[in-house]
Amino acid sequence: MYALVDCNNFYVSCERVFAPRLEGRPVVVLSNNDGCLISRSDEAKALGFAMGEPYHLARPRLAEHDVQVFSSNYGLYGDMSRRVVQVLGSFAAGVEVYSIDEAFLDFGGMHLLAPDLLAYGAEVKGRVRQHTGIPTCVGIAPTKTLAKLANRLARKHRTSGVLLLDTPARWQAALAEAPVDSIWGVGRRYARKLLDMNITTGAELAALPEAWLRRHLGGVVGQRLWRELHGQPCLDWNPAECDDDGEPRPTSGAARHSVTCTRSFGRPQHAPAALAEAVATFAAKAAEKLRCHGLGAHLVTVILGTDKYAPTGGPSTHTACVSLPTATADTSHLTRAALQGLERLRQPGTAYHRVGVLLSGLERPGAAQLNLFEPAAAPAPPQRAQLMATLDRLNGRFGRAVVQLAAAGVARPAGRSAPAWAGRASHRSPLYTTSWDGLWQLS
Repeated sequence: MYALVDCNNFYVSCERVFAPRLEGRPVVVLSNNDGCLISRSDEAKALGFAMGEPYHLARPRLAEHDVQVFSSNYGLYGDMSRRVVQVLGSFAAGVEVYSIDEAFLDFGGMHLLAPDLLAYGAEVKGRVRQHTGIPTCVGIAPTKTLAKLANRLARKHRTSGVLLLDTPARWQAALAEAPVDSIWGVGRRYARKLLDMNITTGAELAALPEAWLRRHLGGVVGQRLWRELHGQPCLDWNPAECDDDGEPRPTSGAARHSVTCTRSFGRPQHAPAALAEAVATFAAKAAEKLRCHGLGAHLVTVILGTDKYAPTGGPSTHTACVSLPTATADTSHLTRAALQGLERLRQPGTAYHRVGVLLSGLERPGAAQLNLFEPAAAPAPPQRAQLMATLDRLNGRFGRAVVQLAAAGVARPAGRSAPAWAGRASHRSPLYTTSWDGLWQLS
């Protein structure tokens, strides 16, 4: 058995934890650079605000309905997600973090300890709310696909927020209620194909022969979907690892092929110093992710973007790649390569709207790809790895970018806390849980 725990309107819920006055009021959270709506409270959804709606178009209606608007605050959301996963870890032998607001729990054999799984799911939901303030829904079923369906229906019907599909009769009834395009694993292309064939519900899809799904829905992918819909678990289980204190941490990242950090600027940037500072900052963030996953990168790709809507024509995204002799996660080496790529790309006088750093050619330690015709490069001295570990510990303890390379920026002008290239975030809340300066205070 699996349980899927999904946080309701997660970004909005995180904001409400520290602003209880917003309960029952319409609230929206914006994407990077205050671009569009990416999280909406139920009240905002009822007013007709759509996911992905551009903020500049929605702004008059938001003001008309007195909707509270927040810029995205990923530092806060990431920490709240970590706290939710930590609570979930006390309820199951395994936790698989599916996204920032969703996690699967392995309930295999749990009936021996908790015969009433519905009540146990309610206890999970209540404990998460008590310890983090985040409302959730819980779907329990013998497969991940059915657990996803159970979670969706638990939220849709406004029940206790917990739904158990533990018998064929129960999950068949749930499938009969679910549109075929809402079934996890049925993408847009397959959904159109199924609807053209007058297959409109999950029950109608499950009633088809297994061989039919294998033939028409991607071979083994369709076969796995059929078995999942019939209560036979087929999807892989990728549990989160925990440290000695029970804190969840990323897995080894064997399946990861690249690490990316990209952002749009709050306003176009011409100055070489501002572009270099942005590239160095994103290279450092990407390098930190590499070390978190225990990986090194062979290839550094720098991305510069101009105005995609400009009438001049031509591509709006430009890239330059720098190859490294050996894979590394050292911030200084990756930053130096990224700045070399920037120099190749940057055109004097050109206004750039976005920048990014992509690290690829990833390797684990001890699994280096050697060149058949060249001698192996000398390994990096152990002091470099110790330096990077110390850097990560300091930034983890005292706050991100407390210690960084000078290339990523130094002192700011008086009154300016963000660099000139930073994206717009006019409505961002404080970092209540990860910064002493943003510590929540009762008012």
